[in-house]
Amino acid sequence: MKFKYTILYVDDVSETFRFYEKAFGLKKKMLHESGEYGELDTGSTTLSFSSLKLMKELGKNPAKPNPKTPSFEIAFETDNVKTALSKALEAGASLVQDATDMPWGQTIAYVTENNGFLVEICTPVAY
Repeated sequence: MKFKYTILYVDDVSETFRFYEKAFGLKKKMLHESGEYGELDTGSTTLSFSSLKLMKELGKNPAKPNPKTPSFEIAFETDNVKTALSKALEAGASLVQDATDMPWGQTIAYVTENNGFLVEICTPVAY
């Protein structure tokens, strides 16, 4: 078995795509003609978004993220955390933790993206 994708529930899939392109440089892989579901090209694991509206229509009871009490994070790896962090903040992300060098050789920073999800921006772990 392999981990295939994560779907985040958002108010507006198209607006989320615009934010992720500007903040993190990700490109659209596909967007359903309804605009209610789409995927970003992130490598071997797909980051997908589905509208809260569609999830409610499918009988699910989705909750919006609470930035003050996140229950998970997504992470994007880069060689330059400070530059990536600056780009995300310019796109409208909110700073949670500035770039910090960790004892295990990794640099990390955290932002909240436009829907309220926690995002880690990090370098590869130095082994």
